[in-house]
Amino acid sequence: MYAVIFTARVGDQDHHYGDMAGRLRDLAMAEFGCTEFVSVTEGEQEIAISYWPDQDAILAWKQQAQHRVAQQLGRDGWYTHYKVEVVKILRSYSAEAGV
Repeated sequence: MYAVIFTARVGDQDHHYGDMAGRLRDLAMAEFGCTEFVSVTEGEQEIAISYWPDQDAILAWKQQAQHRVAQQLGRDGWYTHYKVEVVKILRSYSAEAGV
């Protein structure tokens, strides 16, 4: 299992940003093997973490046509800075309250 950690400083996110982000999240999960996607924005900082079964799925997603358009829009102004990290998850565990 792998995770992609996207951190960014928010720039000029026009009204298309939210729609594009939602469509791409749904597409990544439905057609590219993404198993979970979590994002949060606080002030000018954004972080998104997505989970993937393998590096091939991540690379296929990176090359997807609509995603490439979004990447360019990000570089053109949606973000003033961003960083992408791909990490391998060595261990994972969880618990629920009261259990």
